[in-house]
Amino acid sequence: MTRTEYYDAPDAPEPNSLIVAASAVVTDGEGCILLQRRTDNGLWALPGGGMDITDSLPGTAVREVKEETGLDVEITGLVGTYTDPRHIIAYSDGEVRRQFNVCFTARIVGGSLAISDESFELKFVAPGEIDELPMHHTQRLRIQHFLEHRSTPYLG
Repeated sequence: MTRTEYYDAPDAPEPNSLIVAASAVVTDGEGCILLQRRTDNGLWALPGGGMDITDSLPGTAVREVKEETGLDVEITGLVGTYTDPRHIIAYSDGEVRRQFNVCFTARIVGGSLAISDESFELKFVAPGEIDELPMHHTQRLRIQHFLEHRSTPYLG
């Protein structure tokens, strides 16, 4: 399945679902940020995904990081909430999401890097190299907010 992301685009299809999702900024000991190159659109992104009915929101981030990267993490903080109605994600199966994402910070407590069926590349990227990667601007915004070391989470 493929996906197309729209932002403030007049040609974006109308959403037919609202998905609560969580993502995480996971760093290594040198301050590099874990990113995955997604199989559904070829873009770099933070690990994350939709909340299951049995999950907590922080638990969703922990589960998604494990599923997508092989790493066990624990949540250490909150980057922000990302609920802009101008961000639309259309999937090839007909689902058109208006996503509601809460982005956490997390630290590695175990596991080892492993590619999943949702990504074809994983790597820790130095903050100064992130601008060179193909990435949707909503992902860049989350990383930017993390790198700003805000005293309060972003609410948007």
